[in-house]
Amino acid sequence: MGHGILRYSENPIACAIDFNQGGKTTRDLFEFGPDVPVVSNVEQALGYGGEVLVLGMAPSGGRLPESMVAEVEQALAAGMCVVNGLHERISDRYANLRGGQWIWDIREEPQGLGIAWARALELTNRRLLLVGSDMAVGKMTAGLEIWKSARAQGIQAEFLATGQIGIAISGRGIPLDAIRVDYAGGAVEKMVLDAADAALTIVEGQGSLLHPGSTSTLPLLRGACPTHLILCHRAGMTELDTVGVTVKVPPLNEVIALYEDVASACGIYPRPVTVGIALNTAHLNDEQAQRAVSETADATGRLVLDPVRQGCDQWVDALMA
Repeated sequence: MGHGILRYSENPIACAIDFNQGGKTTRDLFEFGPDVPVVSNVEQALGYGGEVLVLGMAPSGGRLPESMVAEVEQALAAGMCVVNGLHERISDRYANLRGGQWIWDIREEPQGLGIAWARALELTNRRLLLVGSDMAVGKMTAGLEIWKSARAQGIQAEFLATGQIGIAISGRGIPLDAIRVDYAGGAVEKMVLDAADAALTIVEGQGSLLHPGSTSTLPLLRGACPTHLILCHRAGMTELDTVGVTVKVPPLNEVIALYEDVASACGIYPRPVTVGIALNTAHLNDEQAQRAVSETADATGRLVLDPVRQGCDQWVDALMA
């Protein structure tokens, strides 16, 4: 979560907290985002004018680590607000806040949800869903880059976040992994309907139809009723990131066909158009990245781009054509 906030947050970042990297700057650790000091604790962060503490870690089990409890309490005592992306709700722990002080537990199920009814089919705008060959292959990053490109072209576009990082960055969305499965599609549908005035809605994808542990992709397909898809894939990846069992990645055109088939459900829903493939080349140098993009384009016949390295204007042009 911390990486995403650092790269895409429109709010000024005072500093980053890392117990083991204090004294460095973020540019010493990452090639992206603003160059801000890295400090070792909240006390030092207060010296840089920090007003909001973002809990950017992802501990196993999704609970606040004991090592962070004192830090959170110190931040609250100093008047800071807290953005909490963990599964654990912490606002109940700290009910006695000052006026104007808040704790935002992002992963809370919205109230008043119902099941999906395919009402997004009645919309006339373009609805892009980012889908993946696996989990954690860059769906949010691709969506945010497309959003940035569309807005730069003067297009009325909305990024609809479905995970805690995207919600913290954009300020809106639904925490799909915190919503009961019966209401997941309905939550997506409501979010898409609420953005009906946008010419282009960019729905952040989650999980993958290929991954045995993923349950979120089908509610996204049914709730959003996407008109367009972009497949996200990590360059060179031939197996899913699974433990103990090897699951091969099929040819990418077959993965695209799978998503289009499931979205259209034997033709009872309109079949979405796949605009291209977003290739995650973060682990490659520039020469290797360009070669991977070219090879993937040759193998699939698709418009392949690394959205971070190459931008998204060509996809946006295709989406709005």
